[in-house]
Amino acid sequence: MRSVDFAFDARTEELRRQLLSFMDEHVYPAEKVADEQRAELDSPWHTPPVIEELKKTARKHGLWNLFLPDRTYGAGLTNLQYAPLAEILGRSPRLAPTALNCAAPDTGNMEVLTEFGNPEQRRKWLEPLLNGEIRSGFAMTEPDVASSDATNIETRIRRDGDEYVITGRKWFISGAMNPDCKIFIVMGKTDPDAPDSRRQQSMVLVPRDTPGLEVRRAMQVYGYEDHYHGGHAEMVFDGARVPAANLIGEEGGGFAIAQARLGPGRIHHCMRLIGMAERAIELMCRRAQQRSAFGRPLAEQGVVREWIADARVQVEQLRLLVLKTAWLMDNVGNKGAHTEIQAIKIATPRAVVDILDSAVQLHGAGGVSQDFPLAELWAAARTLRLADGPDEVHQRSLARRELKKYA
Repeated sequence: MRSVDFAFDARTEELRRQLLSFMDEHVYPAEKVADEQRAELDSPWHTPPVIEELKKTARKHGLWNLFLPDRTYGAGLTNLQYAPLAEILGRSPRLAPTALNCAAPDTGNMEVLTEFGNPEQRRKWLEPLLNGEIRSGFAMTEPDVASSDATNIETRIRRDGDEYVITGRKWFISGAMNPDCKIFIVMGKTDPDAPDSRRQQSMVLVPRDTPGLEVRRAMQVYGYEDHYHGGHAEMVFDGARVPAANLIGEEGGGFAIAQARLGPGRIHHCMRLIGMAERAIELMCRRAQQRSAFGRPLAEQGVVREWIADARVQVEQLRLLVLKTAWLMDNVGNKGAHTEIQAIKIATPRAVVDILDSAVQLHGAGGVSQDFPLAELWAAARTLRLADGPDEVHQRSLARRELKKYA
């Protein structure tokens, strides 16, 4: 196995330089503008015009589809090359990923269509997603079963001649409230009686305007409706019909496709989380220098220095583990990096929640207000202890793998 080189290669360094400039010149100034524009829109779910301007600027500078390693469709970067770039995007998670067409769930859906979609599916849905013309959703989680075990899914996808009929209920479907979300990848059971519970599920493409599909309501996340990411919706499929040609891959292949999709998604979340933690540290340090209590700057208070020091140690540890995972994914594949993917998914959200909690504490009442991004970042990071599998599921699998070594 080749050794890990911690230095950025020339292309990564150049993209980092461009991206850091893009963030300073365009993204950070747009954060306040986006909020002001959203307040003036007819619906909070519409995209503020400044985001479309950011997308045009990013594309003009070649900062587009950086997440996708397939050179036919994306930038052709490895996971290791993309990691420091995704970290930078995480510093402004509301705007930056969308501006570069690197936002979930579109990223995972584009990866699915790239790997498993047929030519017509790629033409009809992948190409407009790659161009940033539409958004998409991934409908997997359900309210009536423990969706941490994907074999529990109850949504029924029944073959009827040249069509599939979909009946079921989904919730926390990210992006679904945005009217630009035109297509959903829906996971359900095509063969509930298959002996292998992991061969019961399939995935189909369901356009938003399909009769029988209702986007019912937005689910709040710690009180936030997450307008910038199109919300997290409850959806009902009541006999929704789509052509049989909308099947992705083969019948019974849905579980395997889901696993292939979620691996890269998990590391992308962790990459961005490190950027969120870096922004929290920056805000802590600025606040500590600017405020005084009991006759001394906060920066001279022992407990504040401990918070900042511990945060730096945690971020450096996490970054190394994420980079190792990215390197393994590039060199031995997602299966070969399974243990590390689970490890970062457990460790990163936990640590970043702690860092953000310290940052909130340091900002006092301001930390829980809308005047700083910390409360919203905390809610996002805490949610990622559930998204793409809760901590306990990954702990269970990781422990089983460790125990096998000594069985």
